[in-house]
Amino acid sequence: MKKIKEFSKKYLIGFFIGLILFTVVGVYATTYFPSNQTTYDNSASGLSSTNVQGAIDELYNVCFPPTTGDTILDNVDIVTSGDGLYEDEYEDGKYTYKGANPNNYVTFNNEKAGWRIISINSDGTIKIMRNKDINTSDNLAWDTSGSNNWNRPASLNTYLNEDYYNSLTSTAQSQIVTSTYYAGAVTNDNNDLAGQINDENSKKWNGKVALPTLSEYIRSNSNKSSCGSLSLNNDNYSSCKNTTWMFDSSSYWWTLSPPSSSSYGVFNVYYHGYVDNISAIDSNYAVRPAITLSSDVQIIGGDGSQSNPYTLSL
Repeated sequence: MKKIKEFSKKYLIGFFIGLILFTVVGVYATTYFPSNQTTYDNSASGLSSTNVQGAIDELYNVCFPPTTGDTILDNVDIVTSGDGLYEDEYEDGKYTYKGANPNNYVTFNNEKAGWRIISINSDGTIKIMRNKDINTSDNLAWDTSGSNNWNRPASLNTYLNEDYYNSLTSTAQSQIVTSTYYAGAVTNDNNDLAGQINDENSKKWNGKVALPTLSEYIRSNSNKSSCGSLSLNNDNYSSCKNTTWMFDSSSYWWTLSPPSSSSYGVFNVYYHGYVDNISAIDSNYAVRPAITLSSDVQIIGGDGSQSNPYTLSL
């Protein structure tokens, strides 16, 4: 009886070892040599794949999500002086590029270094603007009827969100999200940037394509003490133009912001750095669109310099 028990014990141990090996080999065989003709119902597990290999791949991607790039904030150091990306002091969770020439160039719509990052918003979206005018030979009125109400909509609003948007590549369109833009009226020659931002934020518009606001132009300047408000900028415009990347000596361009003192004026940035308002019906001013990119957009190349701009992908 003792020998029979010992034999049974050895037999059972061998059986279980064999069973384990068979299971392991079977799993490996199923994994690496799955049947092309056998399908499985994986719906109970929440998986969409109908074969073992596909189910394994799905589970692997859940546990180890594929990474195709990084966010801007993963690649850029936050600065407190000079050219670069600053933590915005007026809006929590927002980061703004300031200075004469920070590394904020982006290739977008197949335009290499044709766009620049204005800010990274608290929700992770990225606001960019075109580095040059879209219409250097044929400038556009802000509104052909002379109204400074962007929400009406202004004729430039219609043009940017129809003709211009439709001219973008399908890839560019897929990266753009409908976003809230602020078109509230601003007190002329004010010395209160925080108050100006509140005024701008009092009027919202949701859409795809807009323009930079007046406060964004002021905030892009790294010299806050001399250029940190509309009044200071205009008092010191000859030097302030040298500490903001938004300045463009080749044109004067529309902002999104109207003055509170007028129903027909809109602020614009002159080619010498001075900011003034002019009638919305005037067609002598250039257009530099601003758009918002999805928070899912990631950097897949570049360092943000003009010679090696960021390349982006969803």
